[in-house]
Amino acid sequence: MADAETDAGRGVDVLDPFRQFLSLRRDVLVLSVAMLAFSLAFQMTSRYVPEYMRVLGISPVLIGVYLSVGNLVSAVYPYPGGWVSDRVGSRTALTAFGVLSTLGFLVWYAVESVSAWTPFGLALPAFVLMTVGLLFTQAWKSFGLGATFAVVKQSVDPEHLAAGFASTETFRRIGFLVGPLLATALLATTTGFVSGFQRILLVAFAFGALATVVQHYLYDASEDTIGDRFAGVSQVLADLRGLPPLLRPLLVGDTFVRFANGMVYGFFVLFVTDELGVGLQVFGIDLRPDAFFGVLLAVEMVVALASMVPVSKLAERVGLKPVVGIGFVVYAAFPTLLAYAPANQWALVALFAFSGLRFAGLPAHKALIVGPAEADAGGRVTGTYYLVRNVVVVPSAALGGVLYDASPALAFQLASVVGLVGTGYFLLRGEEFEPYA
Repeated sequence: MADAETDAGRGVDVLDPFRQFLSLRRDVLVLSVAMLAFSLAFQMTSRYVPEYMRVLGISPVLIGVYLSVGNLVSAVYPYPGGWVSDRVGSRTALTAFGVLSTLGFLVWYAVESVSAWTPFGLALPAFVLMTVGLLFTQAWKSFGLGATFAVVKQSVDPEHLAAGFASTETFRRIGFLVGPLLATALLATTTGFVSGFQRILLVAFAFGALATVVQHYLYDASEDTIGDRFAGVSQVLADLRGLPPLLRPLLVGDTFVRFANGMVYGFFVLFVTDELGVGLQVFGIDLRPDAFFGVLLAVEMVVALASMVPVSKLAERVGLKPVVGIGFVVYAAFPTLLAYAPANQWALVALFAFSGLRFAGLPAHKALIVGPAEADAGGRVTGTYYLVRNVVVVPSAALGGVLYDASPALAFQLASVVGLVGTGYFLLRGEEFEPYA
């Protein structure tokens, strides 16, 4: 009887997300720690990669192509990843993908040595090597998305899904906060951006190597039933036809919003460091614009971490749809606000703090995705949803690169227009998930 009462009242201790993780079985906890370590490595490097490419002579157009390749990788990697896992086991596959991701940071490190070779003025060797590094570094991320959604869905009552995702997101996004701060510290202690970023890559390599070793020796996948079998393209098509009707307006609106974000997301660092050229001067600290950008990312993530849990609780009162809508509005408005921002350090701090509010709606967004799924189908529904969205978003960065090369302000304004179209569609056509109604 006591167990039944416990199950009936099962929820998430949203005031202590780390306690929630420590209560998980060891293999899930090990994967969570590995996710945190790789998150640190990715966040130290990925937001600075466009600036690294620009300094090495790669044009905004090619940077946009590179970012679109990244979108493509994110869309298609989970499926061959599942195929590999079926044949070699998840423990071996996780280790192999961890090794590839870690080596990717070394590939990026080597790009500087070939950057002087620029046939036709296009820096093609550097671009090709950066792309190879991208294919490597993204390997570990081919796992985990559907599994994470499914674990939360299986462990949390429907009316507490947003709070459950707030707990997992809070843990994971510690890397999003600490990574940029580490990058800022490393950049601030070097005389030039390239030498500073190469130090960042070496530290990222160390994080990736540590995470790979830890998960290889501590992860036990003997009882892991998530993603046991990859059914192929026919299963993907069947899942597309079987998406819950509640998800369709969300998917359309979300795709517009993410396409808009994909047009400009990778160019924020170029705009702040090169167009605005704003550094930070406070309390005797004097940071270059590239180092200041890491501070701005940290400010963004502080707001995100501070807002996700209370906003997820607010969703239990007002519903998921309004909270998701607020996040979409922030996504859509930010590019234009940045395009017209004054070259003032405090204005940029305030603007990136505002940008952090887009993450406040993320737990509610995830709850609205996985909530309508049938029991034990959360991972499959999630994978299908993200496959459709990510495939459509693939060319967004390439388009953004062409627009940015012509006019950064134009690129940012058009991105806001596309984002507002998606936001309006979702607010007009989207429906509320029943437990939150």
